[in-house]
Amino acid sequence: MRTGPGTSYEIITTIEKDNEMTRMERGAEWARVQLKNGIIGYLSNTYLAEVSMAQIERIQLSMDKTTLNKGEQGKVQVKIEPIEACTRPIQYRSSNPSVATIDSTGKIQAIRSGKTTITVKAVENNVASQIEVTVVTKVAGIEMLPQQIYLQVGEAMQVQANVLPEDADVPQIEFESTSPEIASISKTGEILARKEGRTIIVARAKENPEIQTQTKVFVVRALEENEISFDSSLQVKNEILTGIEPSENTVAEIKDKISTALEIEMVNYQEKVLQENDLVGTGCQIRIKEGEAILKQYTVILYGDADGDGKITSVDLLVIQRHILEMERMDAIFCKASNIRKDGRKPTALDLLFIQRHILEMERIQQK
Repeated sequence: MRTGPGTSYEIITTIEKDNEMTRMERGAEWARVQLKNGIIGYLSNTYLAEVSMAQIERIQLSMDKTTLNKGEQGKVQVKIEPIEACTRPIQYRSSNPSVATIDSTGKIQAIRSGKTTITVKAVENNVASQIEVTVVTKVAGIEMLPQQIYLQVGEAMQVQANVLPEDADVPQIEFESTSPEIASISKTGEILARKEGRTIIVARAKENPEIQTQTKVFVVRALEENEISFDSSLQVKNEILTGIEPSENTVAEIKDKISTALEIEMVNYQEKVLQENDLVGTGCQIRIKEGEAILKQYTVILYGDADGDGKITSVDLLVIQRHILEMERMDAIFCKASNIRKDGRKPTALDLLFIQRHILEMERIQQK
């Protein structure tokens, strides 16, 4: 082997017969080659014989499991035949990358529920093999609103319960009351208050009954028709109160919109009692009390207020963005307040746009 293409060039090394190397350039009489040890130089074509590289004839695929949970990773094991062709280049492809992706090493990332076909193909010919991968989304938790309910004897109310994540394959929930003689609950989640007392409503995931949550139900005396009423600007449904404008949401201003001879107490989402000049925001509780007894409790939603401080600011945008990116999940009541479209779905980039327009005073968020 010489430093250049001719006998006048300096000798680099000598090579035994049947030694394999890679031709990098081919001249009329000399070839530039690289030895397995990395040395590069020139050899006369007289001493070289081209060896055909073995091509891939068959590809076999296998996985430890072909059903993955959302967010889980898997690995495709590839067996090449003949073994001499194991270093030949291959390509990986997922037929549905929105369900699962695959990289150049065969690592699979499960994205969402569905099926995809993984194809591994030889680059130099049409030899290929496929394996089907299924992604499932299992129930991880349950959210239920309100988390504490006060009902009058004979009163009915529909609880709001949803599985997490929202795209779980089996979203069905089963309900139970620990004291149905005090308050019963139907298969669809409607509570009926039967007599004064206290019970617990348990919501279990049908897919996995061990995944559950609960809410306390207090059945109190029946209120007279005129014992409490709300200004027409407010809206009350299933113990959720909306309609509060962010420009008129101090405790004193909200109290002026509630007519009752009973005591009104307001606490924020952290259970801190609010004073007259404090702001009322998402997650606040409006409690109607008789002495120490709570007769009614309403949970406030201020659309756009995702952190419960009673204001709509860029901080709320950050909180919602982190939720959308699954960096930090919001509680159910804050998710509901972030759903500006009020379509019952999780907040999206479109809701962020509505909040931005509100902050810039381009278009106000409707609070009803």
